[in-house]
Amino acid sequence: QVQLVESGGGLVQPGGSLRLSCAASGSIFTVYAMGWYRQAPGKQRELVAVITSGGSTNYANFVKGRFTISRDNAKNTLHLQMNSLKPEDTAVYYCNAGKSWGQGTQVTVSS
Repeated sequence: QVQLVESGGGLVQPGGSLRLSCAASGSIFTVYAMGWYRQAPGKQRELVAVITSGGSTNYANFVKGRFTISRDNAKNTLHLQMNSLKPEDTAVYYCNAGKSWGQGTQVTVSS
């Protein structure tokens, strides 16, 4: 099982940017498709973006053109660059690989 640790969350004003990172343990990082999910209070967890081991990406419609998922296989790290943030992006963001989940990092978009 992969161990995942997220970082990079925080408070940002609408229109601002944040970059989330997810550090994964083990060389098996490269065999997994990985994704970012988010969960807002009172709502179900939802997929934000996914990237395959080969680098193909897919995004939820509500983040297309604003968020970019990337991975650095040499450093076992997953990233989520978030631009043009909106208040509705406020949520706990989770990193996922297979059946493994990180602990989450809070993103709050507010003026």
